[in-house]
Amino acid sequence: MPINITMPALSPTMEEGNLAKWLVKEGDKIKSGDVIAEIETDKATMEVEAVDEGVIAKIVVPAGTEAVKVNALIAIIAEEGEDVAAAAAGAGSAPKAEAKAEAAPAAKTADAPKAAAPVTDAAPAPSTPAPVADGKRVFSSPLARRLAKEAGLDLSAVTGTGPHGRVVKADVEKAAAGGSAKAAPAPAAAAPAAAKGPSDESTLKLFAEGSYELLPHDGMRKTIAARLTESTQTVPSYTVSMDCELDALMKLRAEINASAPVKKTEKGEVPAFKLSVNDFIIKAMALALRDVPMANASWTSTARVLHKHSDVGVAVSIPDGLITPIVRKAETKALSVISNEVKDMAKRARDKKLKPEEYQGGTTSVSNLGMFGVSSFTSIVNLPQASIVSIGAGVEKPVVRNGKIEVGTVMSATFAFDHRVIDGALGAELASAFKRYIENPMSMLV
Repeated sequence: MPINITMPALSPTMEEGNLAKWLVKEGDKIKSGDVIAEIETDKATMEVEAVDEGVIAKIVVPAGTEAVKVNALIAIIAEEGEDVAAAAAGAGSAPKAEAKAEAAPAAKTADAPKAAAPVTDAAPAPSTPAPVADGKRVFSSPLARRLAKEAGLDLSAVTGTGPHGRVVKADVEKAAAGGSAKAAPAPAAAAPAAAKGPSDESTLKLFAEGSYELLPHDGMRKTIAARLTESTQTVPSYTVSMDCELDALMKLRAEINASAPVKKTEKGEVPAFKLSVNDFIIKAMALALRDVPMANASWTSTARVLHKHSDVGVAVSIPDGLITPIVRKAETKALSVISNEVKDMAKRARDKKLKPEEYQGGTTSVSNLGMFGVSSFTSIVNLPQASIVSIGAGVEKPVVRNGKIEVGTVMSATFAFDHRVIDGALGAELASAFKRYIENPMSMLV
C-alpha cells in the first residue's frame, strides 16, 4: 500500500519549514536510511531520511516551497511490487501510516543533522495545534482533523477510539457516515489588524512611494520577533548592573594564551586554544549559578524548575539574525574546552548547521557587545531562561585601590532577571558572585 511522507517536526517548537531541496526524484528507488530531502527551519538546514523502502511515486511539494506545515503531505512512496501510478493516484490514504509513525527515529547528529521522514496520521507534533472543547484539548491525529474540517464536523463531538481516547481517521469517517457529530462552528471573523495588518499599511503611508523596498520576514526573523514579544509581554523583568575590574583577568588570559600548547594542522602549527575575555565571562556566569543554585531556575505555572547544571547560551550574530548556541555543563568545563566549543558552534551557527539540541533550552545567556565599543546595554530574557547578562566594553577608568586613584580597565555587566523566579536580593547575590570570579579569575582554574 502507498506510504505517505509528511513534513517532519525537526524540533519541539517547529510548526512549519521550507522544503529547500529534493535529493531524489519520482521513480527513484530508496531504502531506509537514504537521505531524500533538505528542510530549512528558522535556525538550521537539516537532512531528512527515509524510514521505508520503495519507489518515489509522487513528489507532492516541490523543492523551494516555503512555510510547509508540520505533518503536511510532501511525497508518496510505492512499496516493492506495487503499481507506482496507482500509488501516486492514491495520495492521502495510507492505512499503515499511523503505526509506522510511532517508530520513526529521531533526528541524527552530524554536521548536517538528519531527521526521519514521518508518515501521515502520525501522532501530532507538540507544536501542532489541536481543537479545544470547553477549555480542554481534543486529542486527534492530523489526518482526523483534516477530514473533520473537510466534512464540517466538530471534533469535540466525535468519540475517539484511539490510544487515550484520541480521535483517529476511522472515528471521523464513522461520525460523518452516521451523522452523529455536530457541525463545526463557523470561524469567527478575524479582526482587521490580524486579517490584513492595517498598522503595516499605516506605517507605509508615512513614507513616499518608491523611497523604500520591502524585505519579507524569513522564518528566523519571525521566530525572533515572536519569542521576544512573548518575553516582554509575559516576563516581569528587572535589571542589576555591576562594574567589574578586568586587569587581573587580562593578565591571566595573556599568560595562559602564551603558554598554550601547539598542535599540527594543514596550516602548520597553531595554538591548541586561544582564550577570549568572553570565555572567562561564560565560565564566571556558570560558576556563579553553581554557587547561587536558587537562581539557576526556570518558571512554570506550577513549579520552579531548579537546574542541576549551568547551561550557558552565547549570543551569536549571524546574517540578519541571532542564535544562542549553548555550552552545556559549563561549570564543569575548562576554559580551553569552553573556548574551542564556542568557536566551533559559532561557525556552525553561521552555516546553519547547528542541531536543535545545541541551541534550545539553556539556563542562562551571555550577550557581549563590548567588541563594538558599547559601554552598557540591557538584553531581553530568553525564555525559558530566567536570567541574561549583557557585557559592555572594557574601558580604562579611574579606580580607587588602597585609598589611591589608579587607572584600571572596567567592564559593565548588566543582568536582566525574571522576577517570578529570581527576586531582587537573589539577583544581586548572583551578580556579586559573577563579579568575584571576574575580578579573581584564578579561582576559575581551581
